[in-house]
Amino acid sequence: MAFKIIFTWWNKQTFGTFLKTLFFGKYVGSDELGNKYYKSKKDERWVVYSGNIEATKISSDWYLWIHHTIDKIPDEKITKFKWQKNHLENQTGTKNSYVSTKIRKNVIKKKYETWK
Repeated sequence: MAFKIIFTWWNKQTFGTFLKTLFFGKYVGSDELGNKYYKSKKDERWVVYSGNIEATKISSDWYLWIHHTIDKIPDEKITKFKWQKNHLENQTGTKNSYVSTKIRKNVIKKKYETWK
């Protein structure tokens, strides 16, 4: 485990982030995906991802907080409307990615003719 923390940046956090979190970080909260958010006395804000590091794992509320747009810490207890969807990370490159129906059916109509 220690080997992963020291030498791999794609596994949750780097060794530097680990030390910064340990000595200067104050735990602020976490989101529904398990990401943990921290703040320093100098008002520096950062996130320690759960699992693989993927920037799109941050929900819009936490994104606003981490970029100093809002100072209020997001609350999970806020009720959402029925039409609001839960946050998902970017699905590009996965089996859940969007593919147009025209591409699926191989029915791409050319708007031009190729030269002969």
